[in-house]
Amino acid sequence: MLAPSLLSADFGNLARDIEIVNRSSADWLHIDIMDGVFVPNISFGFPVLEYVNKLSQKPLDVHLMIVEPTKFIEECKRVGAMMMNIHYEVSPHLHRSVTAIRNAGMKAGVTLNPHTPVELLEDIVADVDLVLLMSVNPGFGGQKFIENTYSKIARLRSMIERRGSKALIEVDGGVNLDNAARLYQAGADVLVAGNAVFRSGDIAATIEAFKNL
Repeated sequence: MLAPSLLSADFGNLARDIEIVNRSSADWLHIDIMDGVFVPNISFGFPVLEYVNKLSQKPLDVHLMIVEPTKFIEECKRVGAMMMNIHYEVSPHLHRSVTAIRNAGMKAGVTLNPHTPVELLEDIVADVDLVLLMSVNPGFGGQKFIENTYSKIARLRSMIERRGSKALIEVDGGVNLDNAARLYQAGADVLVAGNAVFRSGDIAATIEAFKNL
């Protein structure tokens, strides 16, 4: 599956870019919410997401790069999030958080920064719907892909199978048409692509190229 990242869209023509994604074969629309605390950048908040939800025909994959993400479970549900992704690094009571997200009617995702070992999810992976592996350090678009991600995907895939989990593996950061096929081969289910899609010159054609790999 492919989830274009709205962070790389043209915010002067946001409705246009969302409509292009609507008409494409993309599977989800990925939304990065940043607070300038957990990550060194600020993106957008729930008023923008509410607007996006009205326009998007794709399920919203909401990635909260913020401290205390569970404070916003009801907000995420209200603005139409299909998937609520929270970081392992800011979730001291992860099982409780995952349960609360699911009880609110959303799918629950857990995100790992590049330095965080997948093995730390051994006791929770059977309870989540998705694990997002950051393949760059979060906070900015356009960064170079971290090669160790392939190994992390393989180790996570092995854990998921061993634990009988149905969790999908998502990868975000530096994803492009040059590495997408290898990421799928390593075991990824969903790729998040920002600059590679929205800065390509032809959003629709690039999405189709990803889907046809």
